[in-house]
Parts: sequence; structure tokens; C-alpha cells
Amino acid sequence: MLICGVELSGSEAVVCLLNLEMGQFSLPENNVRKITLKKNHTREDLKQFQVSFAEFLAEHNVKKVAIKERMPKGKFAGGAISFKMEAAIQLLPEADVEVELLSSATIKATLSAKPLPIPFAETGLKVFQETAFVAAYVGHLAK
Repeated sequence: MLICGVELSGSEAVVCLLNLEMGQFSLPENNVRKITLKKNHTREDLKQFQVSFAEFLAEHNVKKVAIKERMPKGKFAGGAISFKMEAAIQLLPEADVEVELLSSATIKATLSAKPLPIPFAETGLKVFQETAFVAAYVGHLAK
């Protein structure tokens, strides 16, 4: 199954596709690394972001989205815009796409039990995609 890992940062959704087939992980060819919400953050901008994200998922036949959850308050709290983006992804009109939020505790526990099979540096992904990659990996393994 193909999972799209997502890290929401500022007004960008950093994405990473990870496939698991017959016990083997693979990174499908993909040129899209970020999907951006326009700066005005209007209703139309949010709709366009949602449409762009849905098109990306449909283009790659993604069945599940794993989003690294942001803290609502505290030192590492997420911004208001990222929560809007999260809601837009969760409310995708596509009924066949599952969206899962992964807490830091879930990610940490899963990685402790089943560490990444290869170092991130060997994946060929951009450094800023690491959190999205980990979210996709944990999305495959977390129950």
C-alpha cells in the first residue's frame, strides 16, 4: 500500500510517498515535495490547497495519508494556518483515502520497536522531507 507522509510547517505541506509491498519498502518516483497554501489564507485558497492535495493523491493512487500531529500549545505548538491545512486534508471529499494523525509519542514508540531499515541519508530524499518520511514509515507500522 502507498502512504503519503505529511509534515505541516508554516503554510506548506511537506510530502513523502512510501510504498510497502510484500514486506519491502520503496520510494516511488515523485517530483512533488511540497504543496503550498497561498499567503492570503482565504476560503478559496484553502479550497485550492485541498484540490491540489487531492489531485496529488489521485495522481499517485495513494490510499492513506499519515500526518505528524502538531502540538496545540507549548514550545512546539503548531500555527493556526497548519491546523487549517490539517483540517482541509482530513476533510478531503475522497471517501477512499484514510487520514491518520500520528502523535509524537506514537512515532517515538514505533521507531523504538521497529527502527528505520536504512539511514535517512541513504534514501535520496531532501533533508526537509525526513519528518514526512518518518510519518509515512510509522503510518505503515502503527496500529
